[in-house]
Amino acid sequence: MSRDQWLQMYAQMLRIRVFEEHVNELYTSAKMPGLAHLYIGQEAVAVGVCQALRSDDYITSTHRGHGHCLAKGASVDRMFAELLGKAPGYCGGKGGSMHIADQERGNLGANAIVAGSSGIATGAALAAKRQGSDRVAVCFFGEGGVGQGILYEVMNLAALWTLPVIYVCENNLYNEYTHYTETTAGDLLLRPRAFGIFAEEVDGQDVRAVHAAASRAVARARRGEGPAFLLCQTYRFLGHHVGDISRAYYRTKDEELRYKAERDPLRILTRWLVAERMAAPEEFARAEQQVRAEVAAGLQFALAAPYPDPGEVDRDVYA
Repeated sequence: MSRDQWLQMYAQMLRIRVFEEHVNELYTSAKMPGLAHLYIGQEAVAVGVCQALRSDDYITSTHRGHGHCLAKGASVDRMFAELLGKAPGYCGGKGGSMHIADQERGNLGANAIVAGSSGIATGAALAAKRQGSDRVAVCFFGEGGVGQGILYEVMNLAALWTLPVIYVCENNLYNEYTHYTETTAGDLLLRPRAFGIFAEEVDGQDVRAVHAAASRAVARARRGEGPAFLLCQTYRFLGHHVGDISRAYYRTKDEELRYKAERDPLRILTRWLVAERMAAPEEFARAEQQVRAEVAAGLQFALAAPYPDPGEVDRDVYA
């Protein structure tokens, strides 16, 4: 990776962070309908994985999917528009926070059902293989997804059919409000390995580690060596969703402060770049200024955008 590529990753992680800060403000000021599940703290996973992909590769996302969408190339203006229910949004303002898709960039959609998009990603990988292409598919899901039967059904088929799909488990420690160790037995990596799937654990707070592991998995898939499973150990800095004000009941303040001080993916990358003399502190300040201006302009675009015409209520509805 070149210096410019690392700085691009930093800017992309920062873009996700700033975008989500604005989403939180939109919700608390009652300007946004519905809920949103913020990705702050987990930025290294989405960016590290998506930077290992080509533009024509596929991803599927989750209810906590803004970071995945942005990392795969979505624009902040259309993302904000979708969250606000506006016509220029990626789904015409009808999908909202948990159902954004961007098929031009291979994003087959976020899904509010836990592990619900694992079948879609596996199907996309099957399609790619049958078409004779070397495209790969990535399925993002949280650690709660390992409790869903569909994940095991599709991992079984992916292993049997040697499909080019990568299952990315983002273990942020909590299934909503419960520590995952209270709901999930055994070693998580033993589950994909039971199907003969290549599985690797990675520090999800370090974009360098994520990118290296994702690059290995993608290369295997392109060579026709089948599926992979990445267990990314990460942490969400805020609540389960924007309305979650009860974090003190299920995790400690000390834990939150420790992760923010010691395990912030943005700080981990900047400290390394400075230590390696690949970037100076003032470069990060300039990048932040540019990103904040871009995100602010995208928000203003969305706030001024029109709502969908009520006459479209039946459009794209099938039975």
